[in-house]
Amino acid sequence: MSNNFEAIRDARSLGVPKMLLLGLQHMFAMFGATILVPILVNSYFNGEGLSIQVTLFFAGIGTLFFHVCSKLKVPAFLGSSFAFLGGFATVANLDSGIFADMTYGEKLPYACGGIVVAGILYLILALVIKLVGVKQVMRFLPPVVTGPIIICIGLSLAPSAVNNASSNWFLALIALAVIVIFNIWGKGMWKIIPILLGVVISYIAALIMNAVGFTNADGSAILDFSGVAASSVVGLPPFLLCKFDVTAILVMAPIALATMMEHIGDISAISATVGENYLEDPGLHRTLIGDGLATSLSALFGGPANTTYGENTGVLELSGVHDPKVIRLAALYAIILSFIPKMSAIIGSLPSAIIGGVSFILYGMISAIGVRNIVENQVDFTKSRNLIIAAVILVCGLGFSGGLTFTVGSTSITLTSLAIAALAGIILNAILPGNDYTFGKNPNGDINRGVSFNPQKKK
Repeated sequence: MSNNFEAIRDARSLGVPKMLLLGLQHMFAMFGATILVPILVNSYFNGEGLSIQVTLFFAGIGTLFFHVCSKLKVPAFLGSSFAFLGGFATVANLDSGIFADMTYGEKLPYACGGIVVAGILYLILALVIKLVGVKQVMRFLPPVVTGPIIICIGLSLAPSAVNNASSNWFLALIALAVIVIFNIWGKGMWKIIPILLGVVISYIAALIMNAVGFTNADGSAILDFSGVAASSVVGLPPFLLCKFDVTAILVMAPIALATMMEHIGDISAISATVGENYLEDPGLHRTLIGDGLATSLSALFGGPANTTYGENTGVLELSGVHDPKVIRLAALYAIILSFIPKMSAIIGSLPSAIIGGVSFILYGMISAIGVRNIVENQVDFTKSRNLIIAAVILVCGLGFSGGLTFTVGSTSITLTSLAIAALAGIILNAILPGNDYTFGKNPNGDINRGVSFNPQKKK
């Protein structure tokens, strides 16, 4: 673990005010990426796409629903998924059949209908795992596969961090420096809220810089409050009911193959981060059910697909506070914000450079967890098969930046880079000779990656 103090499993020991701050920290960690999805989808649908308010509402509701399904044990936040962006773009451009004369706004419910079906596919995989047992499934996911996949989860997000930070490197470095200073030299509560401090202090710096006339690298204003002025104080999220069409379903539903692989990697990463065996208790089938139902519920009323968020896994690692109640506080904040458009707009005015500076730490932490899994499980890279598996996973996960698109019949399907990496690693591990890994045979190694069936804890 990155911190030199004992992990906090029950945040109530810190007191209510500190718990509220910790929840706020998690909300800031997820906010930038969560609202970016509807912003991007709106660009595909000429402004008639997803609503930020609806997205925030179902990020919060989906997270709470996930926690109920996972027995309130897994400290995961469910934000909007980027994996379905290609599907949204495809549906927006459909111009045949029933879509020929539709406006962009009329096409959106059909894209959401496809996501509803994608969420249901999670339930099918959960049923398979429940019937055959997670132990049989994990035979195909040894450390040589899961470690590199977790590394890819963090590194695949790295370009986003650099791109955001490049809009104003000075502001990004302030956020990064504040996080490092408080995490390394901070004491008490200051040490476990470095992300929140980084956001607040750098935002104050942004206010000062904006007031004296500084601009971003491209000449734009550091802060833009036009959206705040145009927003109302209170308002209902603009929900809409999804619609179903085979064409849209065939575009959106297969993406679930990618997101389910990402889900397994994320739950493994969270397990390794907090040192608990969430794949057994509450069980991978339960986390899949929670993620799938949260995704279907969101899309049913006009929201995006949900997915477990690596940003919040990074916060768990950095803060050392592993209590799921803190995540649920962040979910409540998201729900409240969805009914306060003006407050959402204020937080949405957070400069992308600050998000980039914070992401330098969070995304790097995820990859570091993957490296730690490989080291602590003593993966033998003197064996050619292990080198090949890891090499192919890393190249697929980082090389296919735009995913892989292929056509089945008349339908174009895109697999994300992480899905390609996961499938390649699983297949290679299954077919290459010399696989000497048996799940449960090395309890200490399995415990270190958070997926052991042995109740013993890490020493």
